[in-house]
Amino acid sequence: MSLLRERFDSFRREKRCGFIPFIVAGDPDLETTAELLPTLRRLDPVAIELGVPFSDPTADGPVIQRASQRSLRNGTNLLKIFQMLKRVRRNKGAPIVLFSYYNPILQFGIEKFSRAAADCGVAGALVVDLPVDAAAPLHEKLRQRDVDLIFLVAPTTTDRRLKQITRLATGFIYAVSRTGVTGTTRELADESQEIVARIRTATTLPVAVGFGISTGVQARRVCRYADAAVVGSRLVQEIEGAAALRKRGNELERIVLRCARQFV
Repeated sequence: MSLLRERFDSFRREKRCGFIPFIVAGDPDLETTAELLPTLRRLDPVAIELGVPFSDPTADGPVIQRASQRSLRNGTNLLKIFQMLKRVRRNKGAPIVLFSYYNPILQFGIEKFSRAAADCGVAGALVVDLPVDAAAPLHEKLRQRDVDLIFLVAPTTTDRRLKQITRLATGFIYAVSRTGVTGTTRELADESQEIVARIRTATTLPVAVGFGISTGVQARRVCRYADAAVVGSRLVQEIEGAAALRKRGNELERIVLRCARQFV
């Protein structure tokens, strides 16, 4: 059983819903990211999503787009992210899931990416723009290294495509709460609950819901029917605001921690 499945199963046995925070690697810099990972682990999330910056993040809203741009301006790339993760690997707890677009992985090399991810203790990879029909090469390389490949399922996903996804997916399924990009706020219950119910009929994998969860109330609502709630733009916005005020180190960590606690 994979590290992510073990983690989710442990939460299920304890009747706990998981919290999955998302931050962008290298925003405002990789040193801060290295400090934030153990800080977030103090909240005992089921996993942590670490975004790989990309120049054309089509699935992301303006908050995460700006974070990606800041990170890229600092020279962040996959090699530097893996080097940073090796330095912080000694911190045990919530496993890391890399959230990336496919282009950076292809440029890095599928075999090299899979090997580096495993060497750094990365538990899973979620490739937001990789269709299941084209996922076999990456899936095979990650499977050889015991790294999960996680897929998005949206309200627009057909039943046929859902079956394809659940045959290949491992770790957990990421349910997109509604169509559109990350970061906008609206009522989540109708679309996210329906998509989670559809996923449950096709697989026993855990289901995490994300895209648009910005309040503790929304996260708790999602936890009535899902295994975890993913919070990204809200945390990235806090990092952006703190960095703009030149807050660094312990002060920035306290700001992010205070925001994240409302979702636990």
